[in-house]
Amino acid sequence: MTDAIERIASKVPEVTLGFWIIKILATTLGETSGDTVTMTLDWGYLAGTALFLTLLVVLVIWQTAAKKFHPLLYWATIIASTTAGTTMADFADRSLGIGYAGGSLLLLACVMATLGTWYWSMGSISVASVNTPKVEAFYWIAITFSQTLGTALGDWTADDTGLGYDGGALVFAAGLALLVALYFLTDISRVFLFWTAFILTRPLGATVGDFLDKPVRDGGLALSRPLASAVIGALIIACILALPQRAGQHPGRLETAP
Repeated sequence: MTDAIERIASKVPEVTLGFWIIKILATTLGETSGDTVTMTLDWGYLAGTALFLTLLVVLVIWQTAAKKFHPLLYWATIIASTTAGTTMADFADRSLGIGYAGGSLLLLACVMATLGTWYWSMGSISVASVNTPKVEAFYWIAITFSQTLGTALGDWTADDTGLGYDGGALVFAAGLALLVALYFLTDISRVFLFWTAFILTRPLGATVGDFLDKPVRDGGLALSRPLASAVIGALIIACILALPQRAGQHPGRLETAP
């Protein structure tokens, strides 16, 4: 028997420019839709968190049970995680009273602990290897914590530093531009760059979402949250249908006869 290398399909999409476009739109939708439920509909942060966490758990189970990559299911799960992240961060920051800085530090510790445990258990935290239930569990826990961290970080930057929503968005956009430069100009770990970019796209979406729907006196445009959410949701669906959606690949071992 000899070994041959086989390309095995992952359960998550290939990381392309289209991936990042949809990811930023999804994070913005998470902010506006989360605010729609907790503020516009006046459910409050606790009830909103319970709603979106329940939806997230259902979608993660469905995603894990799926036999292959399904773009609409994957992105629905991402949107659920970013919306749950919005309400969880707001609940921790405002209802529990630990503040934006405290919430950001706590959630950063959760992200690092999840990634560290994932690496210790599986030997890699590359998203290209997400094709077993155990790895998927680590992936979605890390995703949810990173989305929640991004919300808290975006609120801290926009509110506590005085930069405002537009200033905060520019800061995170500049951070992502730096990561792009590092990707093309250096040999820094692609896994490190991916997770850093994944975290930074969340506060970018959060600050853009807040800029769209917060009152003018607070530096926003005071647009309708439900309307903004509907428009962004339609853009996401259009991007999923128009942009190539391929499952990521990773090398596996295939036994073949001599």
